[in-house]
Amino acid sequence: MVSTQTRPTGTISHTTIAQQLRTILALTNAEIQIAEIRQAQARTDAVRDELAGNAQKGRSRAQDIEKALRERGGVVDVVRPVIGRATAAAKSVIEQAQPLDEALLGDLALEQQLVGRAMYLKALATGRQDSELVALADKLIDAHTETVQWITTVLAEEALGGPAALRRTPTQWVSGMATRAVTLPATLAARGLDRAADALRNAPSVVGGLRDRVGQTVDEVSETANRAGDTVVNAGETAARSVAAGRDAALEAVEGSARAQGAPGVADSIHQVREATGIVESGELPIEGYADLNVGEAVSAVKELTEPTEIRVVLAYEEAHKNRQRVVSAAEDRLAEIAKDVVGVQ
Repeated sequence: MVSTQTRPTGTISHTTIAQQLRTILALTNAEIQIAEIRQAQARTDAVRDELAGNAQKGRSRAQDIEKALRERGGVVDVVRPVIGRATAAAKSVIEQAQPLDEALLGDLALEQQLVGRAMYLKALATGRQDSELVALADKLIDAHTETVQWITTVLAEEALGGPAALRRTPTQWVSGMATRAVTLPATLAARGLDRAADALRNAPSVVGGLRDRVGQTVDEVSETANRAGDTVVNAGETAARSVAAGRDAALEAVEGSARAQGAPGVADSIHQVREATGIVESGELPIEGYADLNVGEAVSAVKELTEPTEIRVVLAYEEAHKNRQRVVSAAEDRLAEIAKDVVGVQ
C-alpha cells in the first residue's frame, strides 16, 4: 500500500491566503486604473472628485494589501500588478466600441469579484484566527460593496434615461445608438427622429404634402443631432447653444406642421425629441409656473417629482436655459434616489 503525505491544514491556508492577497492586489491595481480612466467621463465636478478619491483610496488599499502579504511571509508579485494596470488600460480602449452600459457592467463584474475574494479572504483569516487580516478583509468588503452599489445605481440611472454620473465618449455614443435604444438626450433625439421618419413614410395621404418637407428637415436635424453629440462633449457652451438654436426652430416647425396636417404620431415623436433636448415651452413642463420659480422653489418642486420622465424633461429644460447648478444637482439627486429604489440600493 502506497502511503501519502498530507500537508498541514495551516500550511495550505497560509499558501492560499498569500495567493488570494496577490490576486486581490492585482485586481485592485486594475480597479485604480479604471477609476482614473473614468474621471475623464465624469458628468460633474462632484463625480470627478469622487472618482479621484476612489483611485486614491484604492492606492491606500493596495499598500495595506502589500503590507499584509509581506507580514505573512508572502512575496509581493511585481508583475501581476503591472499586468492588471495594462489590462485595465487595454479594457478602456476596447470598450470604446461598446455602449456605456456594457463598459459599466464590466466594471461591476470586477468589483463583485473583489467583494467575493475579500469575503473568502475573511473566512481564511478567521480560520487562522488572524484578527488583523480579518479587519483588512472587512475593510475591503465594505469598500467594494459600496462601489458595487454606486455602479449599480449609475446603471439604473442609465436605464431610467439618465443623466448618469458618467458621460459616453463620442465612440460609445455612436456605438450605443447603433446597438440599442438608449435614453440619454442626444441619442433619444436621433431615435425620435428615426421614428418620425418611419411614421412619415407610412403616413396617410393627408400628410402627403408634408412628407417631403419634414423628410428634408428630419435629415437636417438628424445630422445636427449627430454633430451635437461631439459638440456637447468637445466644444464650448457657445457652440452647443448655436447647434441647439437651429434644432429648436426646425423641430418646432415640424411638430406644428405634423399636428396641423393630422399626423399626431409624427408630432408626438418629435415632441419627445424636444423634451429630451430641453426646447419645450415652460408651460409644457410638469411643474406649474416653473420659469418663474427661484432656486429654492425650483429645488423643492423638483424633489416632489416621482416620474423619471418628468425629471428628465425639467432637467433638460433647466440645463438649456438658466442652468442653475443647485437645481441641476437636485434633479440628478432625485433621479438617483429613484434609481436606488428601483435596484434596492440603500
